[in-house]
Amino acid sequence: MNVPPNFSIVTLGVADVAASAVFYRGLGWEQRGDQSVGITWFRTAGTWIGLFGYEDLAEDVGLAAGPVPLAGSAPAYRGVTLALNFASEAEVDEAMSEAIAAGAVQVKEPTRAEWGGYSGYWADPDGHLWEVAYAPGMPARDDGTIDVPH
Repeated sequence: MNVPPNFSIVTLGVADVAASAVFYRGLGWEQRGDQSVGITWFRTAGTWIGLFGYEDLAEDVGLAAGPVPLAGSAPAYRGVTLALNFASEAEVDEAMSEAIAAGAVQVKEPTRAEWGGYSGYWADPDGHLWEVAYAPGMPARDDGTIDVPH
């Protein structure tokens, strides 16, 4: 058997599930699940984002949790970014503005990139890094999905 590439959930360890849920609802994302059980879900294009307590997630994985990132502190690079692709540069700018209005911290202002696209980065309240991008070679469809060329 090969492992099927059906990426379905990204779970983010967060300091305060309720506060993080407020942020993602502020982006206009659909929330599901009973947050009182310690985890909540947000729909994305074909996958889900789960918000789970930082230390609870470490316990679930079976690893020791490092220090909880301080809300409002400068985001740290953790070797992972999440990306939202858009159909135009204007949509990237609009998404960045909406994320900041919801409480994100702008990490890198959207700029034209050497690869021909346009992108910037923001951090959510727990410092998880999100890229907002327009990539002419793989534009976002109406449903938010993209295709990567051969």
